[in-house]
Amino acid sequence: MAGHSKFKNIMHRKGAQDKKRSNLFSKLSREITVAARMGLPDPDMNPRLRLAVNAAKAQSMPKDNIQRAIDKASGGDAENYEEVRYEGYGPGGSAIIVEALTDNRNRTATNVRTAFAKNGGNLGASGSVSHGFERLGLIVYPVAAGSEEQVLEAAMEAGAQDIASGADGHEIWTAPDDLHQVAAALEAALGEAETVKLAWKPTLTVALGAAEAATLLKLIDALDDDDDVQTVWGNYEISDEVMEAVG
Repeated sequence: MAGHSKFKNIMHRKGAQDKKRSNLFSKLSREITVAARMGLPDPDMNPRLRLAVNAAKAQSMPKDNIQRAIDKASGGDAENYEEVRYEGYGPGGSAIIVEALTDNRNRTATNVRTAFAKNGGNLGASGSVSHGFERLGLIVYPVAAGSEEQVLEAAMEAGAQDIASGADGHEIWTAPDDLHQVAAALEAALGEAETVKLAWKPTLTVALGAAEAATLLKLIDALDDDDDVQTVWGNYEISDEVMEAVG
């Protein structure tokens, strides 16, 4: 797997763990509510909400759940979540960025720090690893969306910056401010994407062996199990051979 295919790396694991689906729906609902509260409750008029709703649809979240999450934003009893980013180091010198939505900073910080400490990592200060990443827009399509040449042509016409195609599908990268425009153009050409979101793309990657990869995946699972954690990004590269060895 390519280093910047870390996104597919994580999402593949999520998809394989149906028992976590309710946990995933909870995270998606939280993002929808926060997005709706920060702007208009109409996805067509609120780009962040549109991204959140599309992400929920991509995970087959029921329409009723999505609407309840939007409606919750206008309710007086809705929790006040704030966005928090944590940065740290995982096994093998890998760099990790954790994005969270929380109503209790102390609780979330303690849980994230504990996850790092128990799984071969160390939580760092703000800015300790993010300098090694680019903040970009990411659009993901399945292999069935088209050939590499077809997707590349569509991405170039839409104004994308870069594309990586492989056995996992197609990853299309954009400037952050161009994400919505490029996604709309690609939807017209290729259909609805699996994922459209802002992402952290590493400028350099670190290759991990089987032992380091096994520990890292435990760290990611521990972080992902936390209700407050929305997304985990990393600069690691895990080859298919190593993934098979890890099991």
